[in-house]
Amino acid sequence: MEDRIEIGWLFDFYGPLLTERQRNLLALYCEEDFSLSEIAAREGISRQGVYDAVRRGMRQLEEYERQLGLLARYRRLTQGLRECLEVLCDAPGEQTRRAREILAQLLSEEEE
Repeated sequence: MEDRIEIGWLFDFYGPLLTERQRNLLALYCEEDFSLSEIAAREGISRQGVYDAVRRGMRQLEEYERQLGLLARYRRLTQGLRECLEVLCDAPGEQTRRAREILAQLLSEEEE
């Protein structure tokens, strides 16, 4: 299950870089949670064909992440924002209250 979640994250970041066919098959697999057999029946291809295409797409997504690191960067940034917000929660004052609001808003927007 964790692998599907990770691939889903990678798909969100790099899906537009895949071919239309890979994008469609991976969307069914990751976002719609179709099985390989269900995708094969829907697309009129063999289960092995779906498996091969999905695996190729996954490897491509992983390669994009290895080269570009956008998901890792996103995770570092959101974690940093959470840590800043946590530190500011204990600080008094109007400016820190405003900083907390800004950080909370940024995190909220990123997590949507």
